[in-house]
Amino acid sequence: MTSRVLTPSSALLNAVVRVPGSKSVANRALVCAMLADGESVISGLPDGDDTAVILDVLTQVNRLQRLADDAVMVAGNPSGLLPGIVDAVLAGTSSRFLTAVAALGESTTIIDGGEPLRSRPMQDLHEALLALGAELTPLGLSGHLPVSVSRGQLVGGRVSIRGDVSSQFISSLMLIGPVLQKGLSIDIEGELISRSYVEMTAAVMKDFGAVVVVEPNVISISASGYTARTYSVEPDYSSAAFPIAAVLVRGGSVRIPGLAQSVMQGDAAMADIARSMGGTVQVTGADIVVTRESGQALKPISMNMEDCSDLVPAVAAACAVALGTSTITGVGFIRRKESDRLGDLAAEMRKAGVAVEVNEDGLTINGSADLSAAEFDPHHDHRLAMALALLSLVSKSATVNDSEVVSKSWPSYFEDMAPILG
Repeated sequence: MTSRVLTPSSALLNAVVRVPGSKSVANRALVCAMLADGESVISGLPDGDDTAVILDVLTQVNRLQRLADDAVMVAGNPSGLLPGIVDAVLAGTSSRFLTAVAALGESTTIIDGGEPLRSRPMQDLHEALLALGAELTPLGLSGHLPVSVSRGQLVGGRVSIRGDVSSQFISSLMLIGPVLQKGLSIDIEGELISRSYVEMTAAVMKDFGAVVVVEPNVISISASGYTARTYSVEPDYSSAAFPIAAVLVRGGSVRIPGLAQSVMQGDAAMADIARSMGGTVQVTGADIVVTRESGQALKPISMNMEDCSDLVPAVAAACAVALGTSTITGVGFIRRKESDRLGDLAAEMRKAGVAVEVNEDGLTINGSADLSAAEFDPHHDHRLAMALALLSLVSKSATVNDSEVVSKSWPSYFEDMAPILG
């Protein structure tokens, strides 16, 4: 376990921070390329753990050629063709996508992962695949990893799934829809949380030639197959939230190259959040520049973040120093992420003196300009590690334990953020 001791400069920020490609977009594009008929070239790939799991799977079955550090050629096959055992390590998104892909194969694939991933719920996805005719057998606790998966009688058709558990389950089903004999119709039961991620899935699928219609409570996918193509992954707004929040916390300016090209991510809401809190956001060519002048007060916010829930840790860090009361709502479901992203985040922020209350569906934060140095535990959660590090900008010092957990989405986070965090 590696600890990072952060002692940033007290000066206003003037930084350029390049963020990785979107792992959410990358993982979807890789699955589409995996199931396409032909060879696809994908560039702009991030080097985080989630994407690495899918790349490793493709390597094991000899369907990947490295073209550059961030570019690969994928030889597609509509039948999936995974190795016999997939170790998803801690990659929740990848484990769920690959579980659905495994259901396309005639032979059995075992999907497994580390203990934190084994504890995360998979029941709704497993039940949906079973209802469609796939064969799934739990090899431990039902509804969790490890699980053995094969095609069984899977041909597509119609299935129902709850919308208030995880959009990743729905995206997993969507991704295999175009290569099912009967296509796929997904009935959404109740409210669909994180709808922006479902819309992102549909957008990437369409880029690979799929025919997808997303309606309020039904998603219809034709048996069109996927078309191989050349694809560039856009920069990650979820990662960009951290240097943006840093400027809100400390003041100054940060330029994020290429971020203006990111158009399909719900987390682009971070730009509007920055404006609401008193920052200025400008588009300069392909770049985004975010500024908060030294005399510009940081404003508290009240916001439902259901459709941009990955932003909660970064936004909470900014709210910690916005004088007044901020409320974040609509995100009770993030208790089931890599950590309890409400309870664990609140507990760690309190160590620095932040007055934060955990509500049923969010947080209430009373900001203060006077925070204290603290030693933080990110609870195996990359976004908590990155967000808690930002509190060092006002407490003058912070220690982040288990700092290597950032490898899940941004392995070089502390190095890339050195102009800000020191």
